[in-house]
Amino acid sequence: MSRKLFGTDGVRGVAGELLTAELAVALGRAACEVLPAPAPRMLVLRDTRESGQMLEAALAAGAASAGAEVLLGGVLPTPAAPLLLGRYGFDLAAVISASHNPYRDNGIKLFGADGFKLSDEAEAAIEAHMAQAPGPATSIGRIRQLHGTLEDYLRELGARFSDLDLTGANVLLDCANGATYQAAPEVFRRLGADVTVVADTPDGRNINDGCGSTHVEALAEQVVAGGHDLGFAFDGDGDRVLAVDRTGAVVDGDELIALATLHLRQTGRLAGNGVAVTVMTNYGFHAAMREAGVEVAITSVGDRYVLEELRARGWALGGEQSGHIIDMGFVPSGDGIASALLTMEALAGGDLAQRGAMEKLPQRLVNVPVGDRDAAMASGELAEAIERESQALEGRGRVLVRPSGTEQLVRVMVEAPSAEEADGACDRLVSVVQAGSASAAS
Repeated sequence: MSRKLFGTDGVRGVAGELLTAELAVALGRAACEVLPAPAPRMLVLRDTRESGQMLEAALAAGAASAGAEVLLGGVLPTPAAPLLLGRYGFDLAAVISASHNPYRDNGIKLFGADGFKLSDEAEAAIEAHMAQAPGPATSIGRIRQLHGTLEDYLRELGARFSDLDLTGANVLLDCANGATYQAAPEVFRRLGADVTVVADTPDGRNINDGCGSTHVEALAEQVVAGGHDLGFAFDGDGDRVLAVDRTGAVVDGDELIALATLHLRQTGRLAGNGVAVTVMTNYGFHAAMREAGVEVAITSVGDRYVLEELRARGWALGGEQSGHIIDMGFVPSGDGIASALLTMEALAGGDLAQRGAMEKLPQRLVNVPVGDRDAAMASGELAEAIERESQALEGRGRVLVRPSGTEQLVRVMVEAPSAEEADGACDRLVSVVQAGSASAAS
């Protein structure tokens, strides 16, 4: 079955346009009617967007019309959903969020009773059910508030990092005016850190607005100006994090995963002695893992593909350059707060500016507009150019040329020992893509 409504991370669009209250009602009803469980119990969480309450009410109404018991857990990070699913034995959970997108967007992503996001097949079945005319309700469910969810989530974090003592650590947190604004400062303080918080006053419209992991440059300035040891920037729904060291240098997901990998391996907790990352991961990461004797699996871009690889191999750790870091030993989802705490655990009181887990290679990325991305990628001249540049960098760097999944673009990325070499190879490849596109258009 095909999917049109669901994307790679649930249903997402502009609230009130694509993502309407009517759609949320239909989605809630279909999800609960497709589930094999009679009278299912469903948890609903959301972030701080102004449209969240509307969509929460509509989704819950649709689920209740299918006989479900719906528990509203309020504002919590996305990874709280799989944790609470297990704690309370829910059949289904929904998170209303558009992650790092602007406030006008929103989304609905669904988790099954096992704590994992629904499979493509399950989402397709829900879509097919939504296309059918709804029948009369055979039973009416209930909707009620579930109190204490924030404390439940904090308790899970506290249990995972019970041996972590952050006394003396001076930490700056950027909560993106999103779902982490309560949980992140609280857990860091409970573990003993001296915490300063910014972007923790959500008003429904300021989520991700010049703050959070998509605007980490603001945090970098504040870390240096305030003399903090380090800082962490979360995204709107709290499933990713980036860090900043005391000098203002941004530490991306690649470096955080490298740091966590070496720490878990040293302490005998790296399941399968392997880590899963995407094709965008810096070549320096692979070199560091080779030196450490850690196996690396490479996936397509997207945390769902990283998660699939981890499940298939029985591994626990993986993630993306963007700061999605999955530690299956804690929760089967990216968790920005847990990843920040894992970073603190790996540092063991040390200085993030002296991390040394990997040496990043200079990277150049250019998005080249084309008339037809598939035709551009099928070019024999481009294939030859890619092979030529790849051979020149073999063992020292890499070339990645791939089509955009959503736009008429070809993305050209080169990593090399020097910025000059990366720029030169990238410029040559971009020229080949442009020449091929111009020839096809004439």
